[in-house]
Formats: sequence, structure tokens, C-alpha cells
Amino acid sequence: MNAIFAEASGEGSIVLHENVTDMAELMLSCDVAISAAGSTLYELCACRIPTVTYILADNQIPGAHGFEQRRIMKCAGDIRELGAGSIGSSFIRAILPFRPAELYVVDTNENALTELTRYLRSSYKLSAVIPDVYLPYPMDYSSVVFRRMLTHHKRASGADGFDIVANFSAHKHVRSEKDIYSVEALLRNNVINAKALLDILEEYPPETYFCVSTDKAANPVNIMGASKRIMEDLIFSYSDSFPVKTARFANVAFSNGSLPAGFLDRLAKHQPLSAPSDVKRYFVSPEESGEICMLAAVLGNNREIFFPKLDEAQMMTFDAIAVELLKEHGFEPRFCGSDEEAIAYAKEHLSRAGGIEDGQGVVKYYPVHFSVSDTSGEKDFEEFCVEGETVDLNSYAALGVITDKQAPDREAVAELINRLEHAFDAEDCDKGEIVRIIGDYLPNFNHIETGKSLDGKM
Repeated sequence: MNAIFAEASGEGSIVLHENVTDMAELMLSCDVAISAAGSTLYELCACRIPTVTYILADNQIPGAHGFEQRRIMKCAGDIRELGAGSIGSSFIRAILPFRPAELYVVDTNENALTELTRYLRSSYKLSAVIPDVYLPYPMDYSSVVFRRMLTHHKRASGADGFDIVANFSAHKHVRSEKDIYSVEALLRNNVINAKALLDILEEYPPETYFCVSTDKAANPVNIMGASKRIMEDLIFSYSDSFPVKTARFANVAFSNGSLPAGFLDRLAKHQPLSAPSDVKRYFVSPEESGEICMLAAVLGNNREIFFPKLDEAQMMTFDAIAVELLKEHGFEPRFCGSDEEAIAYAKEHLSRAGGIEDGQGVVKYYPVHFSVSDTSGEKDFEEFCVEGETVDLNSYAALGVITDKQAPDREAVAELINRLEHAFDAEDCDKGEIVRIIGDYLPNFNHIETGKSLDGKM
């Protein structure tokens, strides 16, 4: 606040108000307002003040988009981070206030790195804590140039390498297992390339290695979840060389690529919503995802798995999320029997202005298609731990920790990876063969195969 007053003191056109006792009178004296998308928007509406809103917290997302959808206020966007939902960027945002001496960020997405840097440099809170050595690199973590960068870096101690290495590279969608090519890409990123990184780190051991996992690794029913369960064994098999930690957590709400984020995109494009009606999921916010990973990396002991303590009652079905989101935007669902019916209804009734026309003006119905899940690899509920795992629910108020994990047999994990590599090299390899190989390693892998993919649905 002192910095704000100092900035305003030399600018005659800026007036700062403290401890306002009559907010309505102050609002009524304004021609236009710029406000975060909280409950203040309703007060500005009552005062009939034209307003541009922006998103500063996750709970403001529905309100900001709802007011814009009903053409009441324009939303300038999410000012926190253009990469919101990216676990890696949320981790960076969580650790920066603790002032790391150096920060190196590696990602294959050059544009995302550019926008992340612009955000950090433009942030009032974070720009002041960016270390002098901040280097974002657009490169693949399995590449030769990445190895050169990592092995040539000098730490404050004089040793080569880095103190903390956190790996967030992952194929995270169930839809990433539709055929042998997508399955190979998934397993190379989540397992095979991860082993190559660990081999480098064994030569240049960090003080901590963190790699993100998922709740789908507990009793996996899809190849993505199984790959993360294998990844847990893989990273822990190196835990005698350096400390290794991980975290299983739920879906990151409104993160890039998530179904709730897709709902917002469909609304913005005046397209119908589609969702499974029988699939329950836990959700955490982007901020929570970064904080969980940071706490696991910094406070966790070797071979521990952190997870959020969420009750079963906190799980929601995707159709329920869609209905609640529509209500926040001022709509009621218009239930359709198929994707095709919902698309046709949207084409006929959705106006370019974003409402739904009935010939007498704009009404509040929005086309949706909800159906029972029938695609491969879909688990109807989520869990964070399984029978036989030792769980500590007392050390942290909001987090559970899986403890006493034994170091897996590294040769067994290496043999699995060799089998996968040889299978991928074979001309006649198919998805079924990969499922069998994984099943030999993970006896509890109960793959759900229906012959249908999420890419065949809205």
C-alpha cells in the first residue's frame, strides 16, 4: 500500500480512497469502473456504473464470464497468468515469493514461455521477486541441448547441476490412448524420456527431485494412469541416489484442456455443451496444484507422495458442473438426446449476441447433451491411495502423505521399459500388446477398453 501511495503522490489525476464509509456515493460519482470480478460487480450494477472486469481469483471466473455472456460487462481477462492451469507455472508462482537464487524454466512451447515471462515481469507481486538469474529455455527435456545446459550449470556450491529439479512434463489426458501412435507418445513422455533424465541426474544429483503424478495412478484403468503409476516406481528406483518426491492430485479446475475450461470456450463460441453424467471427479484450483507440488518438493521426505485431503462428498459429476456453470451465466439447460441434436439446436437458436432466441427476444435456455460414459479408460470415480499403502493424515491439515514406500527394483522397471521399446519397434505392435505388457508389470491394471475415444465426442 505504501508503494501505491508513493506512486500516486506525484500524479494529480490519481485519488486514493481509504476506509470508505459510503461506497454507493463514491460509485455514483464515477463515469466508469474497473473491478475484479467479485461481489462488487453486483454493487456496480445497482449503481448503473459501466464496468470493465478482470479475473484475480478462481472463484471469479464464473462471474466474469457470466456478466460478459449476458452483455452487462466486458471482461479484460485473467490478469494472474496467461498459462493458468499449467501445473508448472503454478509451481513457479508458488515458489517465487520464497526468493530462489536462480530459476531455469524449460518447455517445448516457446509461446507459452514468452507469455509466462511477460506475466512474471508485469506482475506487481512477482516481478520484485524474480531472481537475477531467470532463464526460460524453449527446448525438449530429452534433447541433447538440455543435457548440455543441465550438466554445464554451476551451483553456488561449485558442483554441476541444480539443487532442485521439478519435472511437470506429462501427457495427462485419457484421450491420449486412442491408438498405438498416441500410446507410444504418451509412454515416451511419461516414462521412457523420464528415465533418460533420471540417468543424467544420477551423474549430477540434485538435493531434491520432484515429478508430478496423478490420482489416476491409484488402481489405474487407463494407459495414462498406468504410465504415471510406472513413473512413480521409476523415480523411486533412483531414490537411493538423491531424494525423490511426488504428488497425486485431482483434476485442476478450469486448467488448459480441462472439460470445465472447454465449457467456457463453448459458451464463448455459442456452441452446445456435452459431458458424461456418471463420471465423478475431485478438483483442485491451479493455485492449489502449484502449492501441493511445492510443499511435496520442499517438505516431503524421500519416497513420499502428497495428495489433497478431499472427502468423497466433494466429488462432482461433469454434468452437474455444466449445469451450475450455465446457471452462473444466467441460463437453464435445454437437454438434448445426442450431440447432433444439440448442435442443430444451437445453430437454430443461438444468436450471434450470445443469447438464445425464441422469436420474442432473448431467453435463457442453452443446449446440452449429457450421456453415460462409453469411452475407453474412463473410471467412474477417483482415489488417491490404495490398499497396502501407509497413509499419514495427521501431519498436515489439508494434505495426506503416503509414506514408507520401498525403493522399487530398478532392474524390473528397466526391463519393462526395454519391453516397451522393443514392442514399439515391431511393425505389428498394437495398443492391445502394450496393455498386456503393462498388465504383466502392474497386476492391478484393469484396463477399460470400449473401442471408443473421447475424440469422437463433443
